[in-house]
Amino acid sequence: MSEATTVPPDSCPSIRRLMMPRDTNAVGTIFGGVILSEVDLAAAIGASENHTGSVVTVSMDKVDFKAPVYVGDLVSFYAKTERVGRTSITVRVDVWSQRRFGGSEMQHVTEAVVTMVAVNKEMKPIPLVPRA
Repeated sequence: MSEATTVPPDSCPSIRRLMMPRDTNAVGTIFGGVILSEVDLAAAIGASENHTGSVVTVSMDKVDFKAPVYVGDLVSFYAKTERVGRTSITVRVDVWSQRRFGGSEMQHVTEAVVTMVAVNKEMKPIPLVPRA
């Protein structure tokens, strides 16, 4: 996975979320599962730019937690399509945290590659239906 060193230029995050005390683990940082849940949502939003129907997650091929996230951080999830197949879409999600207490620096905290598959009402894979 290539290293992101700056917030994606001229891009808008798929999701932004303020981290709250309810999101913390026993050591006082944000649960990895909270971040993964938002990564999954951001990947679905990214996939929807390429498909008009439903998608489900089939894999998170790579997830790297690079730095902790703290209560009060404003976390931005940037989704970028990496590959479009016949039934699947691979989306890279880069997660940046703006430190709210002690400065406003941005830190790259997580990156993931997520594969989504287009499905019908019976949850069976179907060919992608491109956006017009």
